[in-house]
Amino acid sequence: DDVLVSGGDSGTLNFWDYHTGHRFFQTETKVQPGSLDCEAGFFAMCFDQTGSRLITAEADKTIKVWKEDPDATPETHPIDMEEWTRE
Repeated sequence: DDVLVSGGDSGTLNFWDYHTGHRFFQTETKVQPGSLDCEAGFFAMCFDQTGSRLITAEADKTIKVWKEDPDATPETHPIDMEEWTRE
């Protein structure tokens, strides 16, 4: 739902609100055992047809499927709306 995702060569995933440009979540991938830390980057990513899962192709030769946290609530993952509303 209007979410933009960016991934870096350091293995960092950023989730952005498409309309305001606010980064509301950041996480890092883990390389598979036996890979170097420098292989944490992303080559490609897309959402599945439902929009609830993110599929990534990574430099450590893995394809990962990321899903939403079903237990996330506004209390466990608060968003400061005043900080990132469009001016």
